[in-house]
Amino acid sequence: MSKSPGRFAGSREEHLEFTRTFPFFNLVGLEVLDMQPGESTTRVRWREDLCQPAGIMHGGVIATLIDTGIAHALLLTDVYKEFAAKGGYIVSVDLRVRYFRPVSAGAIVCKSTIPRLGRQILHGESIITNEDGKEIARGESIYMGVLPNQIQHQS
Repeated sequence: MSKSPGRFAGSREEHLEFTRTFPFFNLVGLEVLDMQPGESTTRVRWREDLCQPAGIMHGGVIATLIDTGIAHALLLTDVYKEFAAKGGYIVSVDLRVRYFRPVSAGAIVCKSTIPRLGRQILHGESIITNEDGKEIARGESIYMGVLPNQIQHQS
């Protein structure tokens, strides 16, 4: 089994390399272009198999880009590193997306930032634009740091 990305505590370069082979990212074509403590840039290119019946990119793909962008903006922060050092994870507890334009071609880029970073509750925001720089969607997510004894796995 591969190393869990939820606990990945490597360097920026190691993490960027890891994301290139992460199966879910490859499935949807999600690319992590850059990440720094408190910010990230991610991208997805339009593909026919990522569309809903009307031929536009499925809103779930856009929501995934927002959620992943925020997670990657968190991964190099000191708060995340503290949880990872204890074997903990960060998990989404709320995700909100506002859609403004459909995506029917090209790539969309998500810029994510972390405006508020508490000790356990973490708040991120994202703006997605198309290749023309037009805003496609905005989103925000609340993440929570959890330790292994706080996670119950269902059988």
